[in-house]
Amino acid sequence: MRLDILAALSGVMIALQARANGELSHRLNNGLEAALVSFGSGLIIIAAIAAFNPAIKEGIKNLRMAVSNKEIARWKLLAGALGGSFVAIQTNIVPLIGVAIYSVASIAGQTAMSLFVDRIGLTGGGKKLISRRRVAAAVLTVLAVLISVFDRIDAKNLSMVAVVLGCIAGAVVGVQRALNGQINEHSHQSFTTSLLNFITGTAFLMILIIGGVVIGKIHLVALPSGPWWIYTGGVIGVIYIAFTSTIVQHLGVLTFTLFSVGGQLVGSLVIDLVSPTDGVHVSTYLVSGIVLTYLGVIAGGVSSSRVRKPRMHK
Repeated sequence: MRLDILAALSGVMIALQARANGELSHRLNNGLEAALVSFGSGLIIIAAIAAFNPAIKEGIKNLRMAVSNKEIARWKLLAGALGGSFVAIQTNIVPLIGVAIYSVASIAGQTAMSLFVDRIGLTGGGKKLISRRRVAAAVLTVLAVLISVFDRIDAKNLSMVAVVLGCIAGAVVGVQRALNGQINEHSHQSFTTSLLNFITGTAFLMILIIGGVVIGKIHLVALPSGPWWIYTGGVIGVIYIAFTSTIVQHLGVLTFTLFSVGGQLVGSLVIDLVSPTDGVHVSTYLVSGIVLTYLGVIAGGVSSSRVRKPRMHK
């Protein structure tokens, strides 16, 4: 399957995960606990797969060797902590602003950060110059955020804080994708990269929650009995990380981000139409913002990008 199609599908996954995690957070009234449930369930799934998959174990050996030979810095293996931060922000703000506005905000953060990480070559695939078209793509997506939330801006509405946090979440995941690209380059196995992400991400969230409980800021509650789909965030995350860690090596972070925009925005818009978050509505401003984001994709030159066929690792 073409990499651009896979990138678009990964965008749909982001939208689905955001809705599932957001609803779980709303029912628990605790974003961090919802994030831990999402990451923890993903860890259980990928650990079970790893127990019966020799290729994942081989990938772990490859990473150990790369670290021993100083081919990759140890701190880069903590990319999963960034994923934990992303999910923690996601679970807290989606109930406030809905999937669609969250998606546009996070895309703005991803696109802006992607310019930077591609320029310094953080993916390990070489540096990419910041061209006028790439800058235009980033600027258009930021403008798309402003237009999307224009009808919700007023002095008494604190949703703008959530929008800014959405942009920050996007920037965080942009760095995570780049680091996962490097990890995957040395592990040669995308599900090994996914396993490492879930180990570090779950550990990071557990530290935050334990700290919150100790100081009395967080109170854990019993998990709701359903609906079943609010617990799908973990399995979506396993597939998503495995997808992105491979694709980003070949497309670069910005191009990957722009390809995934289509799937993420269409998915988020459909979700907010079919199963909206309470108090969230689809407005003309939001649709206009989505159209402007697509113009950002065109400005980024996605339609004319030449995608290298990756070497598949088993």
